[in-house]
Amino acid sequence: MNNSKITFDVELDQENVPKKITWNATDNPQGDKPSETKAVSIALWDHVAKQSLRIDLWAKDMPVDEMKKFYVECLAGLGDSIKRSTDDEHMAHEIHELCEKLADHVNSQENK
Repeated sequence: MNNSKITFDVELDQENVPKKITWNATDNPQGDKPSETKAVSIALWDHVAKQSLRIDLWAKDMPVDEMKKFYVECLAGLGDSIKRSTDDEHMAHEIHELCEKLADHVNSQENK
């Protein structure tokens, strides 16, 4: 049996705010060198409590416009995942429709 490991290292400032986030995985295409990122959003399913658990981290120097794009792309990815995992076309379509509206909103904010 194969195992895969994903790790996140978070460097905090004196107020415990993430200053730098790096990640690595056993099958990282970039090899053993950790990659820096500005945001991480992890969702876990607690099968006992029947609810999700979330971990959302972002570096304090991440620009707000990039954060908005990040979350729109996360939502779009959830739409793709719901289609693959449940074959629920309706949910996937509704999520993607919302993402289009949100992307338009983010783009209009950038053009101001």
